[in-house]
Amino acid sequence: MGTHFSVDKLILPVGVSFFTFQSISYTVDVYRGNVQPVKSIFDYGFFVCFFPHLVAGPIVKAHDFLYQVYLPYDLKRKEFGLALFWILNGLMKKIWADYIAVNFIDRIFDSPTYYSGVESVLGIFGYSLQIYMDFSGYTDIAIGVALLLGFRLKTNFNSPYKAQSVSDFWKRWHISLSSWLQEYLYIPLGGNRQGTVGSYIAISILSIVLVMLTGKLWLLLALFGLAIVFALISYFSSKFRHSINTNINLMVTMLLGGLWHGSSWLFIIWGGLNGLGLVVHKLWLKVSPFKNSKSFVVKAVMVLITLTFISFTRIFFRSDSLDTVSLIFDRISNHFGLELFFDIIKGYSGVLSLVLIGYLIHWIPSKYKEKYRELFAGLPVYAMAIAVVGVIFVMYQMMSDEMQPFIYFQF
Repeated sequence: MGTHFSVDKLILPVGVSFFTFQSISYTVDVYRGNVQPVKSIFDYGFFVCFFPHLVAGPIVKAHDFLYQVYLPYDLKRKEFGLALFWILNGLMKKIWADYIAVNFIDRIFDSPTYYSGVESVLGIFGYSLQIYMDFSGYTDIAIGVALLLGFRLKTNFNSPYKAQSVSDFWKRWHISLSSWLQEYLYIPLGGNRQGTVGSYIAISILSIVLVMLTGKLWLLLALFGLAIVFALISYFSSKFRHSINTNINLMVTMLLGGLWHGSSWLFIIWGGLNGLGLVVHKLWLKVSPFKNSKSFVVKAVMVLITLTFISFTRIFFRSDSLDTVSLIFDRISNHFGLELFFDIIKGYSGVLSLVLIGYLIHWIPSKYKEKYRELFAGLPVYAMAIAVVGVIFVMYQMMSDEMQPFIYFQF
């Protein structure tokens, strides 16, 4: 109508993806008989719009939360200490993440050609730490605030960079999303038993969406040709057909998980790469000589390989275009600059030290983390107050002028 109105400029409601997932959870749980319908529309509104976790999770399933709405308020003294610990912990993570982003990571992704391959690789591993501290920082705050209000939310992160495989990583990272996709998508589609009609409909729709996002007609022809090849091989090989049927739901789940993050084919590629990583790991388990190894060296190598794979897939996640992705890979492949390594370490000593310390803290055994959480929770109130003032003072010194919004606010 000549108004220059653009659909992609619509302002979406805050937390739209999260309360949509929760509404689906409520509808399906009531249908399955896992929960009773709430007593009023206000109770339903409270469940969907519970503010601490609304914007960036954790995603709360109906059967995990609704019963708490009808329980009397109860907050033990120790729980108050734990809630305060989680809030402070989350704030510290957020400030830490912003500092390394503004002073190092954002510069590399904004202007890849100005930096060597060494800096790009360090930036990629730095981004993995940034997104973990940023995202888990928000959920720590959400869990702490909810606990002060008398509601117990489930853990959303379990030291994901201790994972020894891609499968293990996705059991530790954004647990509420992974478990939601498993419970309401992966298992209903057939899980790891078989592909269903829904599986093939879903993969077809995702393929069409990918073609539409890229605008490349050749991609449609390529995907169609690939489907014909797979169909022919499956017809003549029952073993291949079984492999496709047991893995297709995994790919559908990860591709949809990628699309959930945004309508960009970069997110779909990121989801597809993680899906491929899961499939390869399943196949590797059948022949791996290290499957039950208790060697510290073997475990450390597996952790490093997993972290490297996850970090490099995030190049697609973090980049704003495929050109940026190409430039970063070009810097790593053709302009690595290994001779500059010690100069780079010296030039970015402050921010890289924080990245290293962040990873070392992350790798502290869980039993020790539980001990200092319990220690803080058991402090007298005056000691807690002193600790809060000290932490806020330190955070204020680290706080950047360019405060970044939480990364997951955009999804």
